[in-house]
Amino acid sequence: MDKQQIRETVARRAAKELRDGYIVNLGIGLPTLIPNYLDENVHVTIHSENGLLGMGPKAAEGEEDPEFNDAGGALITALPGACTFDSATSFGYVRGGHVDVTILGALQCDAKGNLANWCIPGKKVPGMGGAMDLLSGAKRVILAMEHTARGNHKILEECTLPLTAANCVDLIITEMGVMKVTPEGLVLTEINPEFTAEQVQEATGAKLIVAENLKPMC
Repeated sequence: MDKQQIRETVARRAAKELRDGYIVNLGIGLPTLIPNYLDENVHVTIHSENGLLGMGPKAAEGEEDPEFNDAGGALITALPGACTFDSATSFGYVRGGHVDVTILGALQCDAKGNLANWCIPGKKVPGMGGAMDLLSGAKRVILAMEHTARGNHKILEECTLPLTAANCVDLIITEMGVMKVTPEGLVLTEINPEFTAEQVQEATGAKLIVAENLKPMC
């Protein structure tokens, strides 16, 4: 699979986790593709931690408004009925437990549900942003990510990079399959038919528990 196919596969599967009426926060990068794959009967409200509830699609050329941008700085639109507020109110909204699910990317995650997605020591990075608050405030945390990085494991027995938050991840979705974080470890619940369970395990730095009712990822 090429990079574009990977991103589309992950976004399409992640979209199936969203339910009608959800308040959703999407991380930068791959998660921003998820609204493109929502079922027509599923309507969600997207929250941006920089102060917008009711975020719309990317602004068309010539229609950009510098007042509306997502967490990654991309110029976006606001849907009818959207509301804006300051960052303090926005983070209060997150910390108050009003976000149903946040879907983020990851540099690393592990079998304990720990997440590292903000810092690589020795490299310049943009910072943690709102990730720490989302990981502690959202009702559910899903990772939508590529399974490996240049052949290196990203899903580990224990993260080696500085953590964003501990014991926070509920579900991991990659191009190879879907893994649920449980007290016993990572359970492979769905698998992309293009791969075998052995291939998924080889690409994973943590021991996987293969579910008895392993389903094809769609």
